[in-house]
Amino acid sequence: MKKDIHPDYRAVVFQDSSSDFKFLTKSTIKTSETIKWEDGNTYPLVKVEVSSASHPFYTGKKLFVDAAGRVEKFKKKYQK
Repeated sequence: MKKDIHPDYRAVVFQDSSSDFKFLTKSTIKTSETIKWEDGNTYPLVKVEVSSASHPFYTGKKLFVDAAGRVEKFKKKYQK
């Protein structure tokens, strides 16, 4: 096997920026930020916008989308 061709697989903390939920897992993602975890060790930090803590499917909260306004706008724009 060739040496030094595989990315560094290490423990990384992912933080959901909308709910401040954090979880520790392994990944090959590169980041320059670090965070001190509950076990006292410092790990690379990756900030994400959506995780299971904030996604509507997992939280049960539904997002309301103004579809009626979009349809009316479309009809007004393309109706001759």
